[in-house]
Amino acid sequence: MPETGGVREVKSAGRTVELLEVLAARGDRPARLRELADELGVPRSSMYALLQTLTDRGWVRTDATGSLYGIGIRALLAGTSYLDTDPRVRAVKPYLDKASTALGETVHLGRFDRGDVVYLATRESHEYLRTLSRVGRRLPAHVSALGKALLAERAADGPDGLPVGELERLTPNTLADRAALDADLALVRERGYAVDREEGVTGIVGFGFALRYDTPAVDAVSCSVPVTRLTAERERRIVATMREVRAEIEAAAHALPGAPDWI
Repeated sequence: MPETGGVREVKSAGRTVELLEVLAARGDRPARLRELADELGVPRSSMYALLQTLTDRGWVRTDATGSLYGIGIRALLAGTSYLDTDPRVRAVKPYLDKASTALGETVHLGRFDRGDVVYLATRESHEYLRTLSRVGRRLPAHVSALGKALLAERAADGPDGLPVGELERLTPNTLADRAALDADLALVRERGYAVDREEGVTGIVGFGFALRYDTPAVDAVSCSVPVTRLTAERERRIVATMREVRAEIEAAAHALPGAPDWI
């Protein structure tokens, strides 16, 4: 059984968290009892009892037949509380507004989490053609400018870097080859920002900038642009604007009073 800081994991709590994570990862694909029991390797009777408990408390929802299960509204309330109480998310949001107004493109704030990037805030493009984005979205770090900006701040492998094994490919342009990705991350360190050219979403180019108020950085901001609107001149303007916004965010975050040192 896993241990944390010398304390044995509570099996029932671990199973509950695993179940919620599985349901959240499925998105709009509800699951059946059998699927969940098989995926988590627990008896169906135990899984049924856990599902009923979480459904009663609002963490899981079920359909009218009681045979399909999905993530419940209580998970949204917990996630909203995370965003509302995080001082750095609050500090960054005005600068996302500033970048979005200046550039007219979609900008994001993301946070590194176990080899992935989670989107914490988004300001949508002013143009009709918009990128695909939403708060709470999770992507493998190596497929996005946000993630690559943060990977470049870390060791090449290990628990705080790239996942062990084969890298997931989301588009034909995803850097799923380790050597190619390592070379790209070296370029990120050299120039100070990351670029993904249709590596996470076809038709979208992203520019990512790590926020260096932590070491290694755990947060980053990015600007996403449809390839149909991207010119060399516009790329230079995006990079210059986002560099300026990053410097302002870092200065503001360092001045935050009494922020807990979350781990």
